[in-house]
Amino acid sequence: MRMTPSTQPIRFFHRGRIVDVSGVHPTRSVLDWLREDVRCTGTKEGCNEGDCGACTVVVGELAEPGEKGAVGGLRLSTVNACIQFLPTLHGKALFTVEDLKAQCGHGHDATRHEKHPVQRLHPVQQAMVDCHGSQCGFCTPGFVMSLWSTYEHHQEGGTQPTRQQLADDLSGNLCRCTGYRPILDAGQRMFDLPGVRLDTAPVVEALASLKHDATFDYAAPLGQRLDHFHAPTTLAELAALREAKPAAQLLAGSTDVGLWVNKQFRDLGDIISVGDVAELKLIEERGSGAAAELYIGAGASLENAFAALVQRAPSLTDVWLRFASPPIRHAGTMGGNVANGSPIGDSPPVLMALDAEIELRRGERVRRMPLPEFYVDYMKNKLEPGEFVQGLAVPLSALGRQLRAYKISKRFDCDISALCAGFAIAIDGEVVKEIRLAFGGMAATVKRAAQAEAALAGKPWTQASVNAAKLALAQDFKPLTDMRASADYRLQVAQNLLQRLWLETRTNDPLPVEATSVWSVMPHAALEAVQGA
Repeated sequence: MRMTPSTQPIRFFHRGRIVDVSGVHPTRSVLDWLREDVRCTGTKEGCNEGDCGACTVVVGELAEPGEKGAVGGLRLSTVNACIQFLPTLHGKALFTVEDLKAQCGHGHDATRHEKHPVQRLHPVQQAMVDCHGSQCGFCTPGFVMSLWSTYEHHQEGGTQPTRQQLADDLSGNLCRCTGYRPILDAGQRMFDLPGVRLDTAPVVEALASLKHDATFDYAAPLGQRLDHFHAPTTLAELAALREAKPAAQLLAGSTDVGLWVNKQFRDLGDIISVGDVAELKLIEERGSGAAAELYIGAGASLENAFAALVQRAPSLTDVWLRFASPPIRHAGTMGGNVANGSPIGDSPPVLMALDAEIELRRGERVRRMPLPEFYVDYMKNKLEPGEFVQGLAVPLSALGRQLRAYKISKRFDCDISALCAGFAIAIDGEVVKEIRLAFGGMAATVKRAAQAEAALAGKPWTQASVNAAKLALAQDFKPLTDMRASADYRLQVAQNLLQRLWLETRTNDPLPVEATSVWSVMPHAALEAVQGA
């Protein structure tokens, strides 16, 4: 059978113009296209799984009018090029380290500063040179792009980041040479140099011309087979397409699926991308009274979803900032993290502690269930053929409890959890009125500790009750030993986290959060040294 590629090319803004790409397979990564097809080799390949940040690029999209954090009408987000499939760029803009040279008067869309008409390096790059922020240099382009995103956002807002904010922004970029201290110095230094800004006008104009309402259908052959990439733009179209093609691979942020291709060499076949469905990205409060809820569309990014939770429950800030890295949180979705079903996923323990429900859709039928009921076994759930996760609903009343989320990992930032805990407690006088203890990394699925909860519910919130709950945890979980932690370690740490919850929420002299964290009591110099290790 003769096969021909789709008549719809992948169209996006790159290097000052709109490019049309056809014939490449739908799972070709942005990184491979950059390095091998158009020879933009500034972007590097390191881990090829979204961990090291050497391949960091910035993707631009049209911002909504008045959108917070927009830069000249654009929404700029760092992402890992190695795990992003090229068709996901359709209708967007791609910025790489080569574009920074262009901004300084050496390329297609030069933006020149009035007092400094010719500048060899962008302020971000010059600051890296001045502060000796590069040694072997392999990771440097990724750091530069993350810093460039920070630079543009703060220049737009007329602000400058703190050193800690810089560290948070760079948590997805790993360097084994410099110890980070000179890179953080560069992040501060770049604001002292003559300013060079991205000229967003031609980008906005180009993206406006690429704006489309119809489903984007792209196809390219793999041997004798034609593989399709479908990107519907409405929820109704997505539901119909998913029902018609139940075997197609659903794609959200590609932060996990991308690894299936890169590391496991899986053949995905047809793909249905949810990234262009605006309705799926909604985050809003719905209902009133006891039925009031925070609704998080399954396509909302991890960054935006956690930001919405933290806005209402600041105690979740730490787990938000430590969930993977900014490039992963910008691309990945909370719905995808939940649907993936990994026993070490960091969203489900938090959501279970909040009594979240998961909303599923198949065609026109929509159903809900408590999140703990969604998981059946390791990487198995209750999704039916043709069904997909439409959203997550968190009761606003649950956000009024005392909430804690603790992540334990070998590396503080940008690491996979050995275990993650989400806790919620409501105390009436000195008695535990409600308690939710959810753990990831302790079983084949994320689950609540039913016996530990029973040991606490209706009991005085005392050390004796906590000790009983610790013993009950050994009945709730029989954790495994793997490369991240031993079974004994996981159980002991889970018990220790329950103790920490009590110390922070006990009715008599509760400890502030900073009193239970090593970071707040370390001498400043030692803390900076550890952060730079």
